[in-house]
Amino acid sequence: MSKFKSFLERKDIVFSAKRYGIDALGAMAQGLFASLLIGTILSTLGQQLGIEILEQIGNFASSVKGAAMAISIGYALHCPPLVLFSLAAVGYAADTLGGAGGPLAVLVMAIISAELGKAVSKETKVDILVTPIVTICSGALLSIWCAPAIGAAASSVGKAIMWATELQPFFMGILVSVIVGIALTLPISSAAICAALSLTGLAGGAAVAGCCAQMVGFAVMSFKENRWGGLVAQGIGTSMLQMGNIVKNPRIWIPPTLAAAITGPLATCVFKMQMNGAAVSSGMGTCGLVGQIGVYTGWVNDGIAIGAFEWISLILISFVLPAVLTWLIALPMRKKGWIKENDLKLDL
Repeated sequence: MSKFKSFLERKDIVFSAKRYGIDALGAMAQGLFASLLIGTILSTLGQQLGIEILEQIGNFASSVKGAAMAISIGYALHCPPLVLFSLAAVGYAADTLGGAGGPLAVLVMAIISAELGKAVSKETKVDILVTPIVTICSGALLSIWCAPAIGAAASSVGKAIMWATELQPFFMGILVSVIVGIALTLPISSAAICAALSLTGLAGGAAVAGCCAQMVGFAVMSFKENRWGGLVAQGIGTSMLQMGNIVKNPRIWIPPTLAAAITGPLATCVFKMQMNGAAVSSGMGTCGLVGQIGVYTGWVNDGIAIGAFEWISLILISFVLPAVLTWLIALPMRKKGWIKENDLKLDL
């Protein structure tokens, strides 16, 4: 047993929730961002501006999302070069066979084949043959056997959430908005979760609302401590920056979370805001304005006549309401001493 443990240590194979549930999942979201999401944005711009070459470039980027996700996961798992490059084939296979739930299939298949590839890497004199063969064959075979089922399961869960949101937009609006928003601030990837579940439609709109509430809420609530640098870093970057402060004083998480519980049902019940762009956009909020671009892309894809109501609803849900509600909720908490001066201070 000790020999096996030392072997795993030497190969940097770590069986842990952090390695797979945070590091790998977060990296997968970046791979998805750098392929499907950017590709969708470019192709949409190409369509709207009549620039055919831009649309073509966007389609190229979107088409390699499986490979991009798998390589990103391999990078997070510290794979040696031959394993890392071989994961492109694994990602393509898992994403293709996983269907709508392809991202989750890629996550599972890439982790398994990456660890198997790492295990055999540089163990033989013909490493240049053995390592790619083990990595690709294990990942491809597992994809053939398991990816359709994993993809179908993930897709079913996503469809169930979207169906429930259509059926009960008020309560599900609260639930989806709060949960996805919390996931955005935690050191896990809300974008990857939304992508894995193919979360779009009204549920996607609620997810966007929850993410915006966390990002814009924290940015505005901490403006006194962090000024303009903090406003930009959290409002267009990530509310995850506040995680260290949340551990010290969990009460600072109450205002943006309550704001999410309000903006979520407003998005689903009042404004009927849907996110029908790339599902990964549902979990991005105002990060690089990706959530808003995703909503706009959905409007274009659905052939919606974009008028003042659509723009006003998007601005209110994404920016105005999160800022105002979080500030109002935080005000009495500051007076009561639940939130003290510098509780939200960031080292920027």
